Amino acid sequence: MTTLASPATAVVFAYHSVGVRCLKTLLARGVDVKLVVSHTDNPAETIWFESVAELCREQGIPCITPDDPKSAELKEQVATIAPDFIFSFYYRHMLPLDVLALAKRGAYNLHGSLLPKYRGRVPVNWAVLHGETETGATLHEMALKPDAGDILAQVSAPILPDDTAYEVFGKLTVAAEQCLWNSLPDLIAGIARRFPNDLSAGSYYGGRKPEDGRINWQQTAQQVYNLHRAVAPPYPGAFTDQAGQRFVIGKARLFKADAANLPTGLHVVDNIVLGVCGDGRALHIIELLMNDKIVGPQELAAILKQAA
Repeated sequence: MTTLASPATAVVFAYHSVGVRCLKTLLARGVDVKLVVSHTDNPAETIWFESVAELCREQGIPCITPDDPKSAELKEQVATIAPDFIFSFYYRHMLPLDVLALAKRGAYNLHGSLLPKYRGRVPVNWAVLHGETETGATLHEMALKPDAGDILAQVSAPILPDDTAYEVFGKLTVAAEQCLWNSLPDLIAGIARRFPNDLSAGSYYGGRKPEDGRINWQQTAQQVYNLHRAVAPPYPGAFTDQAGQRFVIGKARLFKADAANLPTGLHVVDNIVLGVCGDGRALHIIELLMNDKIVGPQELAAILKQAA
């Protein structure tokens, strides 16, 4: 009589929409997820993405949200499970090597860039900020350094000229699902190929703070536009302080005409809000916010006139 092989088991560290889609992909491929480790939502953060914890409730999967992934209690839980695999899908902490070593068949991370480029934090935002035309998802082995292990698979996604980081993240979520879906059969069968992750050919970036969204109008219009796209809502937004007020760009496009030799900063011309940049070009600001409320051209013109 033929004995059917038991399904591969896994402990999954996951958060965000990528975490949800990749967890669903594991389940669809028949992986037995014994435990999910996630984060408690931060009330100070705009939660625009899907919930891993909610998916676990729907699927009846145990889900915990420890503050410290290095705790002895968590290590003991994972050791008791003795999983075949450990996966990390947009989990926000580095996992200690002694926990990774508990996976009998390896520990793997799904990163939101085409490694070795954009290792580290918020890779989508950095890629948009730097005007990249392509990004993607990479499945790789976890190592001591972040995003440094051997690569198993990559799936690319385009960044169009007007894409915001939010729009690119939607593409990345699909790319992550495809990357994992295509890789799992060989990974489970133990025949997955690995490729060197040449860190010398890549780049590493840290996290970003809301203050990093401050606009430097002396930069070129393309640079300012890239900043807007990289941090546009639901991220905190690119902002500028002028006329005693703080303004946040909600929506914008590059202005096709020249800026009529105006000084840098915010202006209203022919009932259009412009952000004039150091190269003489401008952004056409379609939606401008002040105190979380939309400011129209006439209202902005009055504010600027009063402060002049």
